[in-house]
Amino acid sequence: MLNVPKISIVTPSFNQAPFLEATLQSVLSQNYPNLEYIVIDGGSTDGSVEIIKRYESQLHYWCSEPDAGQYAAINKGFSHATGEIMAWLNSDDMQCPWALKTVASIMSELSEVEWLTTLNPGLWDWYGFCLGFRAVPGYDRSAFLEGRYLPHSPKTLRGIGSIQQESTFWRRSLWEKIGGQISTEYKLAGDFDLWAQFYQHADLYGVASPLAGFRSQNTQKSSHLDLYVAESLRSLKSMRSPNVFRQLQLHRVPIVRSWLKSHLSYSCQRIVRTQSNSAEGRWTIESYQPIF
Repeated sequence: MLNVPKISIVTPSFNQAPFLEATLQSVLSQNYPNLEYIVIDGGSTDGSVEIIKRYESQLHYWCSEPDAGQYAAINKGFSHATGEIMAWLNSDDMQCPWALKTVASIMSELSEVEWLTTLNPGLWDWYGFCLGFRAVPGYDRSAFLEGRYLPHSPKTLRGIGSIQQESTFWRRSLWEKIGGQISTEYKLAGDFDLWAQFYQHADLYGVASPLAGFRSQNTQKSSHLDLYVAESLRSLKSMRSPNVFRQLQLHRVPIVRSWLKSHLSYSCQRIVRTQSNSAEGRWTIESYQPIF
């Protein structure tokens, strides 16, 4: 890979000492040559600062001070970022060893890709063991507007898999189009609202390679999921017409859902790697109709 674009990663953290070091190592151990890693700690008192200090020579910027919450911390981190490619990784999650190299290679070759994520999001347990990867059939703007990428909840229609925040990367140019800020209006669903804003400017591309994983903790509650879904629905409602919002409500009626499934088709874009014995591999884009 001749072109090595700068990648800015922000990790917000608050009292996550049991997991923080594994998160830092998952990024730094990739040895990506043009990495700008930023850690924003909210004033932890559990030993997190001591962990960060052990890695400060490899960090572009870090601080430990009270803040207004996770999304305010992420915005603070990105205000110090200068990379062409951007993402954030929460302080209990982990990237795959090949993530940064893969993303850099794709975005160097395919200028039309403004943001991407994995088609195989990972899940880690409390101890950091990989529990597996759940395939997502694809990403489509209309399906997003219909709420198809909301996490499964009894209060919503049956989802097909979410857009995994840990595995999502975007270009600075797209970030600037949406104002260069994550909304702090939402307590949990700031990522979903960011995807909604991105979708107003560019399609999301999927890649088969796993890129990262979410750590499932015992302290996570179903009430958090319900709030996330409620906030996500509020974000969707604010960006689409009342007619489309009514369509989402109709999805709850089985006969209407069946009719819509047979009459509506989605179009997704995936990034694939082609190789031959005589030439170096390259990335290409395929359009396809997924089976949801």
